[in-house]
Amino acid sequence: MKKKNLMVYMVFMVFVSVVAVISGFSQEDITTVQDSAFDIREIMRPSVPFLHDEHNEKAQIEECNVCHHTYNEGKKVEDESSEGMECSACHLTEKNDDPIELVRVYHLQCKGCHEQKNAGPVMCGECHVK
Repeated sequence: MKKKNLMVYMVFMVFVSVVAVISGFSQEDITTVQDSAFDIREIMRPSVPFLHDEHNEKAQIEECNVCHHTYNEGKKVEDESSEGMECSACHLTEKNDDPIELVRVYHLQCKGCHEQKNAGPVMCGECHVK
């Protein structure tokens, strides 16, 4: 009986370890910039390839809220992050809002940062690779 309990405990610990490792590396799964709002209409350009961890390491971004920002009454909340939320959750208020506005928001965030730091792609074809 003790051997059976020990075996169940060991299997459980292996399972917990695997879940912890997978959770820790979950951002590595992000390979493109995605938002369900873009599924509403035909996309004009290909999705942007985006290796989340590689990008942040190269750009020396340590705080998630640099990109995943949160605003309250028009002011950026410095200690909060919108990780796990799609940009469309805040930037498109209605289901039928025009996704072109969302495209503008992405361009301001990504391209704007690239221009400000004088690093990274800024031309359409540099991000939207066929």
